[in-house]
Amino acid sequence: MRYAFSTLGVPGIPLDRSAGLAAAHGFDGLELRAHPEEPLHPDSPPAARAAGLRALTREGVVVLGVAGYVRVAAEGTDEPVLAALRGLVRLASDLEAPYVRVFPGGAELPSAAADDNAVRRLLAAAPYAERHGVRMLLETHDSHRTAAAAARVLDRVARAGAGALWDVLHTWLGGETPAESRRALGAHLGYVQVKDVASARELTPIGLGAGVLPLAEALAVLPSDGWVCWEYEKRWYPDAAELAGQLARGRRYLQGLEPGRAPGTAAE
Repeated sequence: MRYAFSTLGVPGIPLDRSAGLAAAHGFDGLELRAHPEEPLHPDSPPAARAAGLRALTREGVVVLGVAGYVRVAAEGTDEPVLAALRGLVRLASDLEAPYVRVFPGGAELPSAAADDNAVRRLLAAAPYAERHGVRMLLETHDSHRTAAAAARVLDRVARAGAGALWDVLHTWLGGETPAESRRALGAHLGYVQVKDVASARELTPIGLGAGVLPLAEALAVLPSDGWVCWEYEKRWYPDAAELAGQLARGRRYLQGLEPGRAPGTAAE
């Protein structure tokens, strides 16, 4: 398997530092939080994008995905959503990233209306994403927390430019087992986000394996060449321990969960 971590865990630091941390601790890639608080976002100029890609390339680290904040199922008119999707796709393409993360965000609507919004917008944006070699991934989150809910949308879209990002926390909170989530997502799956928490009520991030999430079961149903991204939500929980000091252990822990690897044989 290949491993990445999200820059949500190291908020605001320069890309060369993020890339250096990834390379030093055996991570193959980064998921970049695409927000104005961060070094790169959809309004970043071409020179900044090129410099960011050079910094990552020097460390041998790839951009797995661009984590945007577009809410494709939300109420409102389509064009602002489509424009934001195009901006994320262009950023991902410039960074040679295969994926863009989008949220559902349709909690204020009846589920059928939220589904219709997401289907219509993903269908409209999919050709543009495909031309740029990028796949938009609908995260299992908020109004579409479970894999079954995300698949309900993606089965209707049925385009190469749209898929799913499986956040293990949210499908667990939604009552799905990892096996159920994986079956529901099928070929829609782009990659998986892992994390750990103390309980369903205490969501402050903690070290992988120190909490209650079914991480072993999740990795057991992933393809052997799949991407696993550690999303440590330091930005939302500033009192959480620093991610940098946990990267080595987290990387070993994940590799130790790989199917077919005997316990205790994770690489240093």
